[in-house]
Amino acid sequence: MTVFDIGSSGKSAETFFNTLKTSGVKKLIDIRLNNTSQLSGFTKKNDFKFFLKEIIDVEYEHILDFAPTKDILDDFKNKKINWQQYENKYIKLLDDRKIKEKYKDYNFNNCCFLCSEVKNTNCHRRLLKEYLFNSNDNKISL
Repeated sequence: MTVFDIGSSGKSAETFFNTLKTSGVKKLIDIRLNNTSQLSGFTKKNDFKFFLKEIIDVEYEHILDFAPTKDILDDFKNKKINWQQYENKYIKLLDDRKIKEKYKDYNFNNCCFLCSEVKNTNCHRRLLKEYLFNSNDNKISL
């Protein structure tokens, strides 16, 4: 199984869509808490779904279950918690939401998790992949 991840910030629409197109992604799973952000204008909710389908024939799904809470995000942004504390809180949130059980039959093959961070190093999309798959085989970052 191949599962990708990508951040939308810092990329032009051309680079973003070409990267997805050449990777073989079949479905993009938006894991942002707020999918109406202006950080990358082409990634706004319904417009984004349209662009993905029309430009590169990729399905779109927004799964809020995979997003951190506003409190966790705000605490990290405001430096009330460090990255390790963020990781712990996010993993606990996934456990509390029973993510592994709820999505055990979901077909993630050739899916791509999207958030806004440029790199996945300090990003919940990396944590989500590690949480769901516990395998280096699924750590393909675009």
